[in-house]
Amino acid sequence: MSRVRHDGPLVVGAGLAGLSAALEAAKAGAKVLVVTPEPLLNACSSAWAQGGMAAALTAEDSAERHARDTEAAGAGLVEAAATRALTENGRETVEWLAALGAPFDRDADGGFVVSLEAAHSVARVARVGGDGAGRAILTAIVAAVRAEKRIEVWDDARLKGLLRDADGRVVGALVARGPGGKLTQITATAVVLATGGAGGLFAATTTPAALKGEGMALAALAGAEILDPEFVQFHPTAIDVGLDPAPLATEALRGEGARLIDGQGAFLLGEEDDADLKPRDVVARAVHAARASGRGAYLDARTAIGEAFPHEFPAVFAACMRAGLDPRVSPIPVMAACHYHMGGIAADADGRTTVPGLFAVGECAATGVHGANRLASNSLLEAATFGRRAGVAAAAEAGGGKPLPAAAGPDLPDEAMAELRAGMTDHAGVVRDEAGLTHLIALIDRLEGQHGPAAALLAARLIVQAALDRHESRGGHYRADYPETAAAAEHTRVRLVQPAILAVAE
Repeated sequence: MSRVRHDGPLVVGAGLAGLSAALEAAKAGAKVLVVTPEPLLNACSSAWAQGGMAAALTAEDSAERHARDTEAAGAGLVEAAATRALTENGRETVEWLAALGAPFDRDADGGFVVSLEAAHSVARVARVGGDGAGRAILTAIVAAVRAEKRIEVWDDARLKGLLRDADGRVVGALVARGPGGKLTQITATAVVLATGGAGGLFAATTTPAALKGEGMALAALAGAEILDPEFVQFHPTAIDVGLDPAPLATEALRGEGARLIDGQGAFLLGEEDDADLKPRDVVARAVHAARASGRGAYLDARTAIGEAFPHEFPAVFAACMRAGLDPRVSPIPVMAACHYHMGGIAADADGRTTVPGLFAVGECAATGVHGANRLASNSLLEAATFGRRAGVAAAAEAGGGKPLPAAAGPDLPDEAMAELRAGMTDHAGVVRDEAGLTHLIALIDRLEGQHGPAAALLAARLIVQAALDRHESRGGHYRADYPETAAAAEHTRVRLVQPAILAVAE
């Protein structure tokens, strides 16, 4: 095992949240090391985001109105203070990214072009090229990171564990580098986790399959509190053409008038013009039910978009055409697929977790702004806004003591991972019940017995056990055996009583 001492914050992950943190930490004068398992722009959800970034950017909108919409979507579990911190900085965040070169769509007067998405009371989603926001925004921020002399990037390093000192403070990380996976111990003044979500735990997902909730699991092993892990958002319009991950048909299509229909052409959610713009959990269940009943589910954009498809929504159009489907003349077959993890490592608006020295930002964090159901296009805003704040806070950290001996857990073999993913989609997906979740716990127990305590298994266990323990339906969590929503909204808070000691794997 090699050892590296880095005199500054270590950022794990190179999506929008991690790179925003890195840039602001460097601006504050810190030397920053960013580690990520793939080259920049690869294998991160930020680059795949289509819809755009929600913010109060027009005269008819306000930060207060944005906060109200966020709270309404979150089904009682949104934290008001964190949400205000998010929405009040919306315009500043969009303008910061624009100044870095993010080419947001503009109107003739130079203002931001905004679109309407589900559960927003007003059009407020800033877009890039119709459906290319994520990659365009991330491309701009990657260029800024590459130009910043205080930032060093390792693009061949995968997180395997967190280092703590005798007081329990996080003082670095253990990473596996290169094709051989040689372990490297990095000590740092602070660690910022920006490891993304957990979509790779599900067979039907719109996110990079490499994102398996391992950052959350390793933070839990380091003693961090995990908040609301059962709340997983399923996007109702993943394009069902047999690909893994599934291409996404952005919600903006429905904002422009595309309609969800079954195989006979009947509307899935009703005939009203805005029927398909309900919160994502409602629409996802309608799509799931239509498919389960054999009726099929399709997104019909022939009238609403039609011949404008290639230039209005080029990414969706290209994905359809690659699959041999022309959305100008045929409805798009869709399914509900894992899209976003609302739960994660409990963190405040500055990214601080319950463990000193450890920060968490982006999808791996749970700041309370998404509650039980994330409002569309709030994720990129949260990643950049709270990522920046965490960078400033992490730059001020002075570090801790000598790290205790490092440990790393095993990886799950491909065959076992495929079995886990299938089980998660079948039993912890859009509709859940006690029998299915109990079956999943048994599956996780068996896989752990066969292959050891892999971080992906712990991440799955955190999600499934919390889903089993929540005897109600709320937001993205729907229990067929407990379909009602409890009168009181209560968070799930998990801390491992005695974090497992993982075997060292060299």
